[in-house]
Amino acid sequence: MSKKTDFYTPYKGPAGGWGALQSTTKHWLQSDNAVRNINTLLKTNQPHGFDCPGCAWGEKHDPAKIRFCENGAKAVNWEATSRKVDAAFMAEHSVSWLNTQSDYFLEYQGRLTEPMRYNRETDHYEAISWEQAYQHIADTLKAQSNPDNVAFYTSGRASNEAAFLYQLFARAYGTNNFPDCSNMCHEASGYALTSSIGIGKGTVEIDDFERADAVFVFGQNPGTNHPRMLETLKEVVQRGAHLFSFNTLHERGLERFQNPQNPIEMLTNGSKPTNTGYFCPKIGGDMAVVRGMVKVLIDLEAEAQKEGDAVFDHDFINEHTQGLDAYLEQVKQTPWAEILQQSGLTKEEITYTATVYANANSVIITWAMGITQHHHSVATIHEMVNLMALRGNLGKPGAGVCPVRGHSNVQGDRTMGINERPSQAFLDALEKRFDFTPPQEHGLAVVDTIRAMRDGKVGVFIALGGNFAAATPDTQATMHALTQCQLTVQISTKLNRSHLVTGTEAIILPCLGRTDIDHQEKGQQKVTVEDSFSMIHASGGVLEPLSKEQKSEPAIVAGLAAATLGNFPIDWMEAVGDYDIIREHIAAVVPGFNDFNQRILQDGGFYLGNSARERHWKTPANKVILHTHILPESILPKRAQDLLSDKTLIMQTLRSHDQYNTTIYGMNDRYRGIKGERKVVFINPADIQRLGFVEGQSVTLRSLWDDGVERKVSGFKLVPYSIPAGNIASYYPETNPLVPLDSHGEFSNTPTSKSIAIELEAYEEESNGIAVSSL
Repeated sequence: MSKKTDFYTPYKGPAGGWGALQSTTKHWLQSDNAVRNINTLLKTNQPHGFDCPGCAWGEKHDPAKIRFCENGAKAVNWEATSRKVDAAFMAEHSVSWLNTQSDYFLEYQGRLTEPMRYNRETDHYEAISWEQAYQHIADTLKAQSNPDNVAFYTSGRASNEAAFLYQLFARAYGTNNFPDCSNMCHEASGYALTSSIGIGKGTVEIDDFERADAVFVFGQNPGTNHPRMLETLKEVVQRGAHLFSFNTLHERGLERFQNPQNPIEMLTNGSKPTNTGYFCPKIGGDMAVVRGMVKVLIDLEAEAQKEGDAVFDHDFINEHTQGLDAYLEQVKQTPWAEILQQSGLTKEEITYTATVYANANSVIITWAMGITQHHHSVATIHEMVNLMALRGNLGKPGAGVCPVRGHSNVQGDRTMGINERPSQAFLDALEKRFDFTPPQEHGLAVVDTIRAMRDGKVGVFIALGGNFAAATPDTQATMHALTQCQLTVQISTKLNRSHLVTGTEAIILPCLGRTDIDHQEKGQQKVTVEDSFSMIHASGGVLEPLSKEQKSEPAIVAGLAAATLGNFPIDWMEAVGDYDIIREHIAAVVPGFNDFNQRILQDGGFYLGNSARERHWKTPANKVILHTHILPESILPKRAQDLLSDKTLIMQTLRSHDQYNTTIYGMNDRYRGIKGERKVVFINPADIQRLGFVEGQSVTLRSLWDDGVERKVSGFKLVPYSIPAGNIASYYPETNPLVPLDSHGEFSNTPTSKSIAIELEAYEEESNGIAVSSL
């Protein structure tokens, strides 16, 4: 039986180039502010402009260069629209009706422009004054029997200033409940790095990519998720260094790139490679790849010692590491058969990559969520750190570890104290500065917050940005949990799914975005953000807000805090009138921010510093800890393993190219050849045939988990793709309902969105001869 696949045409061009320019132009014209937004785009990531609201990739300071990518342009045009969602819009559309619309439809309606409160009797949001909103939220907070009944969620979009005020407000109120978007992405990176090298951040600067002899890129798709990285990767290859990509799917950005700012490449339609070797491990097989590389290095070291030479950096190992012998013994005990089966690579491929590593003086390893969203993610990152330590590739020029963060200030939020498990040093610094004792007990991260709302232990949920209902795992369980709350508060720029999944009461507070001018009592204000390289940048909006009712995130946090706490522990309204005051508080509490207000005046910002880069290891042993893990028998948690069959496939969720996190800019995925469709499953052609399906067929995806809950989504079309047999991939948030709440990483509680056991079933519900597909 033949199925239509006219929504899928394999993409032949490079990443970037003319395709990116055409896409950027389309989104620019659709913003309803085309003329104004040209000037806006030119101020993206510029010294006297605003920081891109997209990814956290850093770059070299070069004011003469256009500094936005295709997806950055989408983010800016999406935010800088003239369309409005106000009380009049809400009067026309009930919450029930809006909930039947797509995520794309919801955000396309425009910017939120006035505070609103949900009327359950009419099923509509209605206008409310800021004073009424603040007072109602404050009254609800003060009525709680325990401060831990409240959860303060944060999106990585929040500025340093907003995040610092937010954590100060919550801790002065009395809780460490800080579920954060980082809990769902790079939590494993933070835990693994802190427990290995003493700091939960990457150790490289952008200039290190110019000095590295080899770069190993694991589990990421920069062409879609952080396109400005493509220029860096291309330059590594062009100067003759090795660049190996390890990614389950073949992604165009990891193959070739055409620079839209290079006239010769554009006029000749040329492009440059972004790798010198491309390897496709099975989903979750990266730890096995690295384990195999170390196994090869052990043999190379033994051979070198026969000649009086060495592969390992023994000086570094002896001075700076602990745990080498136990780790190497575990590697020796790991059979090659297990490594090859789990990795999906050949011994020859692994040997080749290890040999290149052994012959390179300076190596960078970089990764993203293809590594961090598995049950064994922390063990995988520990394995990478161990590999780097063997040749001293930590704390020297051109070398180091580089987790590539997602949202543009997700790293800065954690630096500012958005952390449910704060360090004692941070709490002590708060107490010294503000003269109160912060709560000492650890709070709740995302997964535990959902459980607590479900069980009636958290009754108030406040979100500083983000789209919690769509971003989190186990969608039905999360939505049910939110509806159990007494009050849900969303501080947002645009309408999204989370506004429609309400507690008994719900309030929307409209905030400014990065592109908006922030007027306060002392004049126009700037905020700051931190990129993946620990660079702190100033950001100031360039557009007048659409509405006088929109407030900045710091102003909203200050308003809530003042209504709840009065002038304790600071005069909130004075601080928000001049953000220099907030930065003075930050400088007094957070290490590395001395002279904060002066240092942000310099073009390009300033480097926050990194202890591990200086070979100062803030671990209990004051050394790099080489952790020893057994290679897991299965990448899946036990509760899925017992349900597996020969029909089981391992699924990873991913973004389309017209998407950033849960924001859907359009219905296309250019680099993967998808047009006008999001309910697709990328699958190996051999699996289509083996399971008795045909290309383009609609299927139901059913998740395997032993808690008796049926988790499935339907009407997804099969797309043959270059992906290892036994693996599939599909877009989130559409497939988030398949990720069990209890399926999370060891040590990090990050949802295992990159390794979910799935079975496919044919889906053809006939109605008058027409196939009906639904989610």
